[in-house]
Amino acid sequence: MTPGDNGASTPEDDDPFGYLYADGQARGAQPPSGSGGYGYPNAVSRVRSVGERTYGGQQQAPQYGGQTIPQQPGAGGYGQQPTAAYQAPETFPGGAPTTRQTPPAPARGRGPNTKGLLIGAIAVVAAVVIGISVAMLNGNGDKNKANGASTTPTQSTSASPSPSSTSSVSASGELPKIDAKALRLDGGATLASDVKGANADGGTYVTGFNTVGASVTWTVNGIPASGKYSVYVGYSVPGKDATATLTVNGMASNTPVGMQNYAHAASGDYTKGWTRTYNYVQLNKGTNTIKLSCEQGNQCDALLDQMWLVKGWVKSGG
Repeated sequence: MTPGDNGASTPEDDDPFGYLYADGQARGAQPPSGSGGYGYPNAVSRVRSVGERTYGGQQQAPQYGGQTIPQQPGAGGYGQQPTAAYQAPETFPGGAPTTRQTPPAPARGRGPNTKGLLIGAIAVVAAVVIGISVAMLNGNGDKNKANGASTTPTQSTSASPSPSSTSSVSASGELPKIDAKALRLDGGATLASDVKGANADGGTYVTGFNTVGASVTWTVNGIPASGKYSVYVGYSVPGKDATATLTVNGMASNTPVGMQNYAHAASGDYTKGWTRTYNYVQLNKGTNTIKLSCEQGNQCDALLDQMWLVKGWVKSGG
């Protein structure tokens, strides 16, 4: 462009406020009219009244230099078709999912050990059945005892042997006595009460003694002084003599315990065979262990019901 006034032939030379100046008025510049135009004649209309342009509906074709510019389909700017209504992404192929996806449930831990519970339940039922059976057997045994059905000793689990037998000298100095059910039983010895005549509490006695290795053990506390004592044994033999081995504080006596048929019972009659015998022993002050056992060479067919101590070596004990 060369210096000088080329007029308002191009949009960039169109001064919308030219009508305010003398040179603009000389070229015919006009103030804005009611239709919204202003500036020089045939100038580009750049200002629209507020609210004149519409969106989303039909638009009027713009004018340039007083001429209507045809609309161009699909082109931006003037002549563009109304914008289509908004569509959500999920309506297009490959768009976002239209339904909410439920996350997979977390993996659960190991369930309850139903197998272990079943085994436990079976064990409980079995224990109940065994308990009922034992109770019924004991009831039948008591009935037989009441009727005096048998005089032959039998093994019974109606009374459990004590795991260790301990007795103490009384405050008055009286030496202790122990019943069969308080003795420690080993080697097959067990308790029973079907043969009558035993002096122990409840008529309980030791049976199963007629086997090598069977034994009863008595631990005595509080012996007042070391010295001579006599140990007594209550027993029953079936019309024949028996023997056993006596061991005191781990040392076996050379003299066996003689369990003779002092009651003169008939052969096989344990009920009439109850009597007593004694042996001389040396005890220490304090605690002593006395054991009666069936060893090789003994004849041990006997029932045992009590043991007790007497001070000194005596020929009879009350």
